[in-house]
Amino acid sequence: MTGDRRILYAAAFLRAVSTSLTGVLMGVYLARLAITGAALGGIISAGLAGSAAAAVVATLFADRWGRRHFLLAVTALSVLGAAAFALTDSAWGLGAAAFVGMLNGMGRDRGAALILEQAVLPSTTIAAERTRVIAWYNMLQDCGHAVGALCAGLPALLATATALRGTDTHRAAFFLCAGLGICVFLLYTRLGPSVEAEHRGRPAPLTARSRHLLIRISALFAVDSLAGGFLTTALLSYFFFARFGASEVTIGSLFFGARILNAGSHLAAAWLARRIGLVNTMVFTHIPSSLLLVTVAFAPSFMVAAVLFLLREGLVEMDVPTRQSYVLAVVEPNERTVASGVTNLVRVAAWAVAPPFAGLLMHGHSMGIPLAIGAAMKISYDLLLLRAFRGIRPPEEQTGA
Repeated sequence: MTGDRRILYAAAFLRAVSTSLTGVLMGVYLARLAITGAALGGIISAGLAGSAAAAVVATLFADRWGRRHFLLAVTALSVLGAAAFALTDSAWGLGAAAFVGMLNGMGRDRGAALILEQAVLPSTTIAAERTRVIAWYNMLQDCGHAVGALCAGLPALLATATALRGTDTHRAAFFLCAGLGICVFLLYTRLGPSVEAEHRGRPAPLTARSRHLLIRISALFAVDSLAGGFLTTALLSYFFFARFGASEVTIGSLFFGARILNAGSHLAAAWLARRIGLVNTMVFTHIPSSLLLVTVAFAPSFMVAAVLFLLREGLVEMDVPTRQSYVLAVVEPNERTVASGVTNLVRVAAWAVAPPFAGLLMHGHSMGIPLAIGAAMKISYDLLLLRAFRGIRPPEEQTGA
């Protein structure tokens, strides 16, 4: 299983480069195509809706069809979608390409492939090391996110070094995303049979306890992700571009720094969780990050906004490995694909709802309002999560392992 884990780590890194590049460039690219407001938000939502649809299929059928076959199929669709996104400039065409390719305007990889990779990873280690293994997985993802953000300066570089001009430089970047997808596809062809579910067939029925836990935690995740839909990377890049006039190079560099901080925070989260518990780590790092986000919304200059944003990014992702580890720990091993699928599906579906409303609000002096709304909703989620789940502990916290 160690070899398969390394393949999944490498695939996650490359996929994250593509996702981050897409997230940073999408908002600016659509703005340069004169697509703004609700139409911009609608295209971002279409990509997230495609991710949600793929997540449904992964949850219900991937174990039956074969995880490796499903990963290959969903990667092929992402390649086609990225290429199609580069070849059209109509709002409807862009929306269709975003849906088919599951283009993620969040700028963070949370798609169908991640559902299956998460389901596999716990079986590659012991319970006491589960959070650390998942933290490394997320750290590599955010290293990929950092590289992808830095690559957002590619259009400016191409404009200087080649004959490409205008939106053609952005189209080249989306073709790069398609190329990265091909590399991921080739990696998946090397996965062994050990990644498959123990029993090929219908997903295992959830126990009454697991069903109750998943319903409760998914409802809370929906609130958190609905808030996140106001804060997609595409919308944040549009915010920095439209509010402060920041260039793609500047915005890409900012998100590069943010993703580096995200990456380091995953390992810090695993360390902290061993001392104060998974739920406490999720909550008490997430609330300060939301408060910092409010200050970004009303910052007087780009430099101030950038510093506050980076401080926020050093905390905001610490709940990711802890959340994933917690969900996979409180259900039975044969329920992990369903648990991963349901919770990720809820998050992606909720993300898809908010961007059109955020796009409508992002005008003139109201540019920061979606950020403030998202932050307030996230703080509410954290308080509700602490109240509902602080008494339900994963096995390693019960035994002191």
